[in-house]
Amino acid sequence: MVRDDLYITVPSLFRCPISLDVMKSPVSLSTGVTYDRSSIQRWLDNGNNTCPATMQVLQSKELVPNRTLQRLIQIWSESVKHRVDSAESSPKSCLTKSQVTELIQRADREAGSSFDFLSKIVCFARESDENRKFLAGADDFVSMLVEFLCNASAGASRGIDFLELVVRAMDMIRNEIKDMEKLRNSMLKSNRDCLRSLVLVLQQGSVESRIGSARVLESIAIDAESKLIIADKEELLSELLKLISPEKDPNLIEAGLSCLIAISKPRRVKVKLVQLGAVKSLAKSLSEPNLSVSVTEKVLKLLETASSVKEGWSEIGGDSNCVARIVQRLLKVSSAATEHAVTVLWSVCYLYRERAAQEAVAKANGVTKILLLMQSNCTPSVRQMSADLLKIFRLSSKSFISCYDTKTTHIMPF
Repeated sequence: MVRDDLYITVPSLFRCPISLDVMKSPVSLSTGVTYDRSSIQRWLDNGNNTCPATMQVLQSKELVPNRTLQRLIQIWSESVKHRVDSAESSPKSCLTKSQVTELIQRADREAGSSFDFLSKIVCFARESDENRKFLAGADDFVSMLVEFLCNASAGASRGIDFLELVVRAMDMIRNEIKDMEKLRNSMLKSNRDCLRSLVLVLQQGSVESRIGSARVLESIAIDAESKLIIADKEELLSELLKLISPEKDPNLIEAGLSCLIAISKPRRVKVKLVQLGAVKSLAKSLSEPNLSVSVTEKVLKLLETASSVKEGWSEIGGDSNCVARIVQRLLKVSSAATEHAVTVLWSVCYLYRERAAQEAVAKANGVTKILLLMQSNCTPSVRQMSADLLKIFRLSSKSFISCYDTKTTHIMPF
């Protein structure tokens, strides 16, 4: 039976005028009316040339993403989810701190019952920030979790459920751990196998556990040595790349991208990521029409990282679809996305003079977008890179540049 206090009223503004469902990807027509992308696209694909709500003849069939409304819907959806989760969540553990301390000691001593004890501790951690801070500072709790993770074979024999629980506990308290260097050293010692446990969770765990595993890896990738150790672990990079497939959970994609960005600064890691097919995976992600701003920024950031090594810029430059998708994200996403996208194009087209990439930019109407970008309130570095790119295209497309009126002031990209 549905509880009265969980009855959800959907704001009419959030409903698509065609499907009447909450919009997943709101886009606006030239008439100013907003629809869900899938609904209005079907309307247009059926040969209609009018706005369904106003019946005005469309001067343009361009669909402009309504970012503001999309963000409002996202905030509303998250608040509804939180309300439902809070109402349906299991009862609190009602454990005192002294009882939790005893559970930690028993979990460490009594291996056969450690799963049950740790389950209760995780419930305690879920209840509040204060509880998580207490656990992060509790004697031997963090070291106990590390020991559980480092004994991968024992963890696997207990079942993947146990390893998931350990990762979940570590993920909950990682932001409260004060000595991250100590945690990093204890997890990455050569005679231990913590990373193997995290690989197992990435391969076999639930979405929540895989997100936790990626976050834990990101938190210990604090210097060049740790990044290299993580990247050199067999199967780990390939498993992280699997997390960013467009069909995966959005939170999982974002966690995977954040982790990859954190560990990809050393040149050796960049090269390895390119060899594992990172550029193709990232280009596929950019083809998704409903990509969030945050994920778009991270995808472009990782492409920017890849473009700084020969293997990366060569791979990007040779993939015309990838270049075209980067050009598509030059404008109307965010200033961060713009900067990452321009940097990739600058590296490939200007710094390394990839001819195929230059042609792909021209075919994707990239020169016009770069000109538009230079008229916007962009950063000095973006303006300089844009000017450098225009020098390249001026050499191969003088007629186009010369016919463009540089005094135009009414064109704005945002």
